[in-house]
Amino acid sequence: MPLKRLLIILYICLIGLLAAATFIEQAYGTEFVERNIYHTIWFCCLWGVIAVIGFVTLIRRSLWHRLPVLLFHGSLLVILVGAMITFIYSEQGYMHLRLNTVKSSFQSPQGDKKTDLPFTMKLDSFRIEYYPGTEAPADYVSYINYSLPGQKDSLHNERISMNRIFAMQGFRFYQSSFDEDGEGSWLTVNYDPWGTRVAYSGYILLGISMILLLFYRRGEFRQLLNHPLLKKGGLFILFLFYLTETTQAQETPLRVLNKIQADSLAQQQVIYHDRVVPFNTLARDFVKKLTGKTYYKGFTPEQVISGWILYPESWKNEPMIYIKSPELHHLLGLKTSYARLTDLFDGPVYRLQKTWQQEQGKDSKLAKAIQETDEKVGLILMLEKGTFIHPLPTDGSVQPLSEMEVKAELLYNRIPFSKILFIINLSLGMLSFLLLLHNSLQRNTLSPKAKTISRMAGTFFSVALYLAFIFHLAGYCLRWYIGGRVPLSNGYETMQFMALCILLIACLLHRRFSFILPFGFLLSGFALLVSYLGQMNPQITPLMPVLVSPWLSIHVSLIMMSYALLAFIMLNGILALCLRKKESENNVSGNDAVQDNRIEQLTLVSRLLLYPATFFLGAGIFLGAVWANVSWGRYWAWDPKEVWALITFLVYGVAFHSQSLRIFRKPLFFHIYMILAFLTVLMTYFGVNYVLGGMHSYANS
Repeated sequence: MPLKRLLIILYICLIGLLAAATFIEQAYGTEFVERNIYHTIWFCCLWGVIAVIGFVTLIRRSLWHRLPVLLFHGSLLVILVGAMITFIYSEQGYMHLRLNTVKSSFQSPQGDKKTDLPFTMKLDSFRIEYYPGTEAPADYVSYINYSLPGQKDSLHNERISMNRIFAMQGFRFYQSSFDEDGEGSWLTVNYDPWGTRVAYSGYILLGISMILLLFYRRGEFRQLLNHPLLKKGGLFILFLFYLTETTQAQETPLRVLNKIQADSLAQQQVIYHDRVVPFNTLARDFVKKLTGKTYYKGFTPEQVISGWILYPESWKNEPMIYIKSPELHHLLGLKTSYARLTDLFDGPVYRLQKTWQQEQGKDSKLAKAIQETDEKVGLILMLEKGTFIHPLPTDGSVQPLSEMEVKAELLYNRIPFSKILFIINLSLGMLSFLLLLHNSLQRNTLSPKAKTISRMAGTFFSVALYLAFIFHLAGYCLRWYIGGRVPLSNGYETMQFMALCILLIACLLHRRFSFILPFGFLLSGFALLVSYLGQMNPQITPLMPVLVSPWLSIHVSLIMMSYALLAFIMLNGILALCLRKKESENNVSGNDAVQDNRIEQLTLVSRLLLYPATFFLGAGIFLGAVWANVSWGRYWAWDPKEVWALITFLVYGVAFHSQSLRIFRKPLFFHIYMILAFLTVLMTYFGVNYVLGGMHSYANS
């Protein structure tokens, strides 16, 4: 018992320390937390003590009789051992190569130590490869040759680029930077012949154990699947949200091209955001950046942008530059949230110039508003000067889009998939909740006619769920086809994928658990709402070279599927608490004989979903580590995103230990814990992205 208490105390201290370290890093910098926390002996000892106590506990509980459980915990110990070997014995540094300069050593990160290599390396050339017809880097490539001792006359050529490492005799070289003159390259060097292999062995064992836990005949997951309560229907989620929007078309004297002429421009191809796009994409983005919407007074985007080009004097006096800052409204003397271009100039003098000079460098709302407005004015001036639109070169150097690709992008531009779906899903979620609420309250008194109507409504909602999934899948696949990559590179796209996962789960489970249907509508609706309000469908752009990796797609996919399942578990918990309160008010909560079994059913569903949710999370974390190791030579860098993902995994992992932690057998505590645990998910995704920052932040993506 004392040993178990010690383990619990140390476990809680570890989670608290990891959480605190991310905020300390925000205040004092990465080097500070690495020097004083992550790379200290006492921090390693804390992990070691927890591992030793955990190992002793495994032996005491005779877990070798349960092979999947033993493998799972053993894999975590192997991963820790691998990390410890890496920490103690690995060497890291950098190598700076100049053209035709031979080197046989690398520097430590601090530059105070030189390590010799058992071979020599020379840079033949360095190249930046660009996406066709653009200035967006597609890859950074160092062409090197090396020779082994005693083979100086025998040179071996090698290509080092992003996500393509060069490994030789335990040393791994990663493309990390380059000289501005293009005649030098910086390579990150990592020497870890044993630690990485041990950690990877742990990853493999972890994956095998998680699969075995799902299929183990005597395991809790199989027992939960066979529970009789799971054969009955579920309930509902209490949540209300509705969004309405009204638009008004106004008659204006603005001069524009007629619609037929403007529409003929839509399919013309230009270079925008470092890729070839239909003119419609550029025009939509121009209008959205100026007005905050993709339309203006009933005019098409092509009409608006052509109006600015052909009739600038007419459009300069049109109040269409959206300014949301009340302080800036007052400064400019505006009566509405929209300014004319002429409102921003006194003749040739830019009215915001003086204020911008005063506010520059300040982290104020006014400074940010001026900067945003300045960017909008800059777009108009670029359009007037002819530097905003870049037609496709006629020399054949850039491959134009096919007719199918143009039609696909036009379709994607013209159908607001996210906007339509979040309104529909939230509305249907509310209505389906009301239906289930009514049926639950009147379940014993429903007339035959009411039961018929209820069944018809249920069929309608089921069909609507399938249609919503197909519609969202179509929009997601269109973005995939247009971008030529899996859309998982920024916050908007990951929330889109999460909504898709939620709808898929709802489609698969709603017939068995009726409460899943409103959960699916509401959760997907909120995910789509967050993506819509946060990013407003950002432009599809070429990926940074480091992101061009299949490991990234798998990593993000697994993480977002995990978040979707954990969101269902959280809502299950809220519903269970609502039912518990209702029973307490009816003075039946203390009578186990008559207590409604619906809370137990929700508990069973949550425990079931917890297995794939936590396993997806664990697999996503460790596959992300593999990607990091392939990309820049460190499978774990203690980035805030990594730390909070680990915290989330540790927090949810506790809930599996109901045999040793009996408090988790109580449904009330279990659901409260699941609700509070979801806060770590919110922190991992939103808190890190918008507060803590780091390499993984989507806030500015």
